[in-house]
Amino acid sequence: MPAAEPAPPDFAAFFAEEHAGLFKALYFVTGNRSDAAELAQDAFLKLWERWDRIERIHDPTGYLFRAALNGFRMRTRAAVRATRRLVPIVWTTDPFDEIDLREDVRRMLLDLSPRQRAALVLLDMYGYGSEEAARIMGIRPSTVRALATQGRAVLRKGSHHA
Repeated sequence: MPAAEPAPPDFAAFFAEEHAGLFKALYFVTGNRSDAAELAQDAFLKLWERWDRIERIHDPTGYLFRAALNGFRMRTRAAVRATRRLVPIVWTTDPFDEIDLREDVRRMLLDLSPRQRAALVLLDMYGYGSEEAARIMGIRPSTVRALATQGRAVLRKGSHHA
């Protein structure tokens, strides 16, 4: 009898296991709950579309984060282009941001660039090495390390003033 192929992991179980962590990481990177939720949803959709080939994806969690970061970059570029065309700029805030994050921590996080936040999320929250984080972010490992070092310095500086 031939050995049975291992069954692919269940997408619903993977989603349940990864969703909260991805949302928190994206909230940390974007600073906005609705953006984080939309980016997470889009990233899971991209992975779901490829779920029948999941065994070819070396690191599904890394794939999710990379897809979300790519979506964030595309949205940021589109927002910059749209902003250039607008005359009056009206900024709105999400009232839940102030509820969910203490204001002093929020200010410190907003002092970081999105790339610094992404590097810190991948290295410190997800525990990736700089090589893996670089692959996910599409940059060099030395750049990941530099972004993380800069981000930590900003956070240390901010925590001394709080």
